[in-house]
Amino acid sequence: MSVSASALTALEARLGHHFALPARLIEALTHRSVAARSHAAHAPGGRGRNRGRSQMSTLDQADTGNERLEFLGDRVLGLLVAEMLLDAFPAESEGEIARRHAELVRKETLAEVAGVIDIAPLIRLPPEEDQNVRHNPSLLADACEALIAALYLDGGLGAARRFVADHWSSRMTATLSPPKDPKTGLQEWAQARGKSLPAYRLLQTKGPPHQPVFTVEVSVEGEAAEQADGLSKRIAEREAAAALLARLKGSSTE
Repeated sequence: MSVSASALTALEARLGHHFALPARLIEALTHRSVAARSHAAHAPGGRGRNRGRSQMSTLDQADTGNERLEFLGDRVLGLLVAEMLLDAFPAESEGEIARRHAELVRKETLAEVAGVIDIAPLIRLPPEEDQNVRHNPSLLADACEALIAALYLDGGLGAARRFVADHWSSRMTATLSPPKDPKTGLQEWAQARGKSLPAYRLLQTKGPPHQPVFTVEVSVEGEAAEQADGLSKRIAEREAAAALLARLKGSSTE
């Protein structure tokens, strides 16, 4: 799919940056499945072999997919969030800062920011996959990372820093104490009672290859297990750990 110039202009306003090279913005919005299709169509013998360059829309030229930008955006976000945390919490230890950092750069947080700037309608996907994956949190998180990289490449660290500050500052200060990952909390609960470390087991993977759903079970010695689904094994483990920890803590107060 193509993205209209007016939609891009509106997105630039939400990002707080006018792109000198709009192709960077298009690349950040292009899913790898579109890139693969474009390469196949323009390869020798492909259906697009006779298409003249003059016929190609500028918006259709960014066909490399956003995976490389996603890789860079992950690193840029990590750096900027670390910088913000060190400034905001000068008295906290490295371990406390690390817990805050992990919470702020995880896929779920990125997907929330993607929702705020409303990029789901602009992500370039093949028509047959459009309705199935457009609002997939993992896809939205990847696109958000790619946008951060595009901002960095087009406007330097300052452009990326302004965007991250706008959308991460309130999340950074939402809790007074450092958040604790449910898996860490469950491990500490087990160790405090002399039990073995929690055990995680992948029960099944379902759904299409481009949108798998993982079901994971977690158990602690002497306790009934809990299971949960997630768009990655890490997310499923986190959710299962949270469910089991909530139940165990609830039981201990009764």
